[in-house]
Amino acid sequence: MASTGAPTPPIEFGGEASATAARLSGRSVPVAEPVLERLRGACAVVTTEPDARREASRDWWPLAMIWALDNQVAGLAGAVVAPSSSTEVVDVLRIAHEAVIPVTAAAGRSGVCGASVPLHGGILLDLSNFEGIVDVDTTSLVLDVAPGTFGTWLEDTLRTEWQLTLGHWPQSIDLSTVGGWLACRSAGQLSTRYGKIEDMVVGLDVVLADGRTIHTGGSPRAAVGPDLNQLFVGSEGTLGVITGARLRLRPRPLVEIRAAFGFSSFDDGITACRQILHRGATPAVLRLYDAVEADRSFTTGDRHVVLVLDEGDQNLIESGLDLVLSICLDAGAERLSDDLVDRWVEHRNDVSALEALISRGYVVDTMEIAASWRALPTIYEAATAAIRAVPGALVASGHLSHSYPDGACLYFTFAGQPPPDRRDAFYDAAWTAGTRAVLEHGGALSHHHGVGLNRARFVRDALGEAFDVLAATKQALDPKGILNPGKLGLPDAFA
Repeated sequence: MASTGAPTPPIEFGGEASATAARLSGRSVPVAEPVLERLRGACAVVTTEPDARREASRDWWPLAMIWALDNQVAGLAGAVVAPSSSTEVVDVLRIAHEAVIPVTAAAGRSGVCGASVPLHGGILLDLSNFEGIVDVDTTSLVLDVAPGTFGTWLEDTLRTEWQLTLGHWPQSIDLSTVGGWLACRSAGQLSTRYGKIEDMVVGLDVVLADGRTIHTGGSPRAAVGPDLNQLFVGSEGTLGVITGARLRLRPRPLVEIRAAFGFSSFDDGITACRQILHRGATPAVLRLYDAVEADRSFTTGDRHVVLVLDEGDQNLIESGLDLVLSICLDAGAERLSDDLVDRWVEHRNDVSALEALISRGYVVDTMEIAASWRALPTIYEAATAAIRAVPGALVASGHLSHSYPDGACLYFTFAGQPPPDRRDAFYDAAWTAGTRAVLEHGGALSHHHGVGLNRARFVRDALGEAFDVLAATKQALDPKGILNPGKLGLPDAFA
C-alpha cells in the first residue's frame, strides 16, 4: 500500500542537525548500544541519525517553534524506532520496560502542546509507518484502522471507495493521524454533528508498558464495568500505546447547505447558538467569531459573525436550517452572504501563518477550552481581558467553535511581540493569565488540544482530588514510569 502521508515539519531549524540541543534541562536517558542491538532485532527501522532524531523530537507547539529558530528542541530522542505492526510495538516496549528507558509515542506530530516531545530522551516510537485501513464493516458502519493513518488519506479513501465518512475533520487533518486524534481527545470542525473522537470509538487495541496487549470495547453499547475505551482516549501515551481502533462511520453526505449571520454582540451570538442546540438542531458547523476575529478573516467591521454549514440528508438539513434561520433572525441578526462560509471552507486547514509570524518575531498561540453555556460569556470576557493585560500583548480574541447541548468550546487567540529575550516569559505569562481566568470561572482546562508539556502545571488544579486517581492508574499500568514521562502533570520517574 502507498503511504497514507508523512509528518510535516512546522518550521526550519536554525542550525545543523549535529548541533541541535535540548532546551529543557533535566535528565536525558541514553539508549546504549546493547539496547540498540536488541531494538534492531525487534524492529526493522531503528535510527540514531541526528536529523531523524531532531525531526522526530518535536511537534507544532508554538513555543518550541521559537526554540527551533535557535536550533533547539524541548527534548531530544536518543533513538527513533518506527514499527509497522503491533508485534513490533510489543517487542520494543518489552525491551524498554526491562531496560527502564522512556518511550514517547508519536506519529504525525501535529500537536500544539508538546505532548509527543521526548522530554527525557530515550526511545521515540514513531508510529507513522503503522498505517492503513484494516477493515470496513459496511453493514455496521465500523472502521478498523491502524494508528499511523493520516487524516486526509483516510477521509478521501472512505468517501471514494465506500461512500462513507468518519466526519472527523480537525484543522490539522493534513498533518495528523488517527492515533494522535485518540491520544489527545481530538475534535473535528464538524463535531456539532458527528461528535468528538471519543464519541466515535467502538474499541481499541492497546499495548501496555510491559508489552501486554489488551482490547477494549467492541460493542455498540455495554454495561460491563467502566468504559475502558475512555481510559486510554486522551491519555497522551502515558498509560499505553494505541495500536488499533474501531471507529463509527456515517454514510457520505449527499447535500450541503451554508449560511452566515451578523450579531451586534458576542453574547447575543452565544445565546443564539445555545438556542439552536436546545431546539434540537445540530448543524455540522456552528461557529461564532467575535468582532476582532470576524473582521480579520471576513472584513465584517464591528459585527460578531456566526457561520453555519450542514451536510447530510436533504430533508433533515433543510429543516435544521429553517430552525437556525428562525432563531437568528428573531434575535435581530443580519443575514450575511454565504460567501463568508465559502471563504472559511477554503482556508480552514491553512496553518502557514504560524510559521510566518514566528519567523518575524511574534509570539502567537491559541488556547481552546470548554465551559457551560452559563459560564461562557463571563469566561470570554475574563480570559481575553487577562491576556490583554500581560505586558507585550498585542491582541487577544476568541471564537466559539464546537457546540453541545450543555455548553461549547471557546477558542482564544493571542499575539505579542516582546523582545527576543522575553519571548518565553511572555508566552508563559499569557498562558498563565488566560488559564487562571478560565479555571477560576469554571471552565475546563482543554477541549481538544490536550495537555502535553504546556498545560501540565495546571492539571492538578483542573482535576482536583480526581488527579490522585489518575496518578494511581498510571502507577498501576506503568509502575516504572516509562511511557511518555513528564506529560499530563503526572509524577515523573525520570525527573
